[in-house]
Amino acid sequence: METAEPDIIADLRAAGLVGDSDVVLEPLTGGVSCDVWKVETPTGPIVVKRPLEQLRVAAEWHAPVERGTSEVRWLRRARGVDPRIAPEVLAELPGHAFAMRFLPGCPVWKDELMAGRVDPAFAAQVGQGIAAVHDATAHNDRDRAAFPNDEMFRALRVDPFLLYVAQQDSELAPALTALADDLASRKIALVHGDVSPKNILVSGDGPVFLDAECAVYGDPAFDLAFCTTHLLLKAVWSDDARMNVAAGALVAAYRTGIGWEDADGLLLRAGKLTAALLLARVEGKSPAPYLTNPEHKRTVRDQARMLILAPQSIDALVANWKRTFQ
Repeated sequence: METAEPDIIADLRAAGLVGDSDVVLEPLTGGVSCDVWKVETPTGPIVVKRPLEQLRVAAEWHAPVERGTSEVRWLRRARGVDPRIAPEVLAELPGHAFAMRFLPGCPVWKDELMAGRVDPAFAAQVGQGIAAVHDATAHNDRDRAAFPNDEMFRALRVDPFLLYVAQQDSELAPALTALADDLASRKIALVHGDVSPKNILVSGDGPVFLDAECAVYGDPAFDLAFCTTHLLLKAVWSDDARMNVAAGALVAAYRTGIGWEDADGLLLRAGKLTAALLLARVEGKSPAPYLTNPEHKRTVRDQARMLILAPQSIDALVANWKRTFQ
């Protein structure tokens, strides 16, 4: 534990969240993009989050700190769809930081998966939750106007995951560049942008989504692809076929929630994005930290390259991945 930075203390006091007594912050794992603290208050624990301009990765990677405000908007909009799927925001703070309610007794889904506790039924709930937000915000001019974050999404997702790899691989560059252009052109629904197991809590009421820093009004296929990619990578890392079953359950549940456009078209776009993201988690600016085995990296790289050159829908991709890694 460490004493809070003076500016954070002052901001919390100004917001009426803490009193004049000593304030102690407990640093939490904030990933690569932000500082996160747990703070004890007279009314219970809260979480304070402050975005970083320079992300904590080996490659140079900058991103606008205004994404903190965008995340607050996503959390509040998601709670409007279903209050169980996002934490309550208590206050916005200077510097695009914010405070939200701490949810005790809710493990991080990534930790559950890494410990071998794989529940396909929960994965299906994740798919349902993502689809619910997409369905509620699809073709909604008000939501589109509230999330004009194309530059931010490009800095955090398109450049480091798609175009960075394209710059390193001349054979795949045309396909990856076309995919990036298509992704940027679609304005369909509110996209979380970072639906990863590390950003999902396991509560008694189902998944709770966090860390919507990349939120943008764009292509909902990205959220489905991003989360599916993590499960497929973990299947290779863990040699646990249940990860593939969970990925299939997530995709199937999501598909049942698609009511805003043709499902086949969305699933094909998601398949293309999944292939590109699989490669990006090996060759991009933010490689999957647990995928350290050289053979695992080679296998993912080879499979991803093949899938980029021969695209297929995400449900077919997951089924084929399951046959390859079972």
